[in-house]
Amino acid sequence: MVRSRDKDEYPSITIAKSDAEEPIEPLQLGARLKEIRTEFGFTLEDASKRTGLARSTLSKIENEQISPTFQALQKLAAGLQIDIPQLFKPPKKMAAAGRRDLTVVDGGKAHPTTTYEHELLATQLSNKKMMPFKSRIRARGFSDFPDWVRHDGEEFLLVLEGSVCLFTEFYEPVEMAVGDSVYYDATMGHMLTSTSEQDAQILWVTAK
Repeated sequence: MVRSRDKDEYPSITIAKSDAEEPIEPLQLGARLKEIRTEFGFTLEDASKRTGLARSTLSKIENEQISPTFQALQKLAAGLQIDIPQLFKPPKKMAAAGRRDLTVVDGGKAHPTTTYEHELLATQLSNKKMMPFKSRIRARGFSDFPDWVRHDGEEFLLVLEGSVCLFTEFYEPVEMAVGDSVYYDATMGHMLTSTSEQDAQILWVTAK
């Protein structure tokens, strides 16, 4: 006859788990790469041209369908002008009360693309809930874009100089002049072109 054990004789998994300070989060390289690309305002096509990696390869990395080789990581870091450690999810930090970051005129971080010339603002703050930047709109027509621009979050834009035409996937194109603003879901396909003689300038704020 096999004697049944009392539950106290078994190792206590519950106690072992309670002693752990915090579970280790799995590495999310794909999500981190997409986050960096989005913050810089790069499309997959832009990132492909900068890194030398195929657009399909970048898409597969972002969707966790493949793991990049070390050589691919080097190309990503060089093309995006970041350090390799930045491709890995930064550790959680204690929220600070009273943060601020002053950006003087023309003091932002430049990130030009084929269609936009971005100036990233408030670049010293990490873990921001929104990303503000000014952009000069180089594009002059719908055909200047290889595809719709889509990314997570919501977006607000305010026209500072010139005039623009905002194309969105589910609405008719709309002309916007200095002082006009719009708020939209950034997962909806969108793109912006200058309609003035000089490149238009806008303020863009992307919220996660």
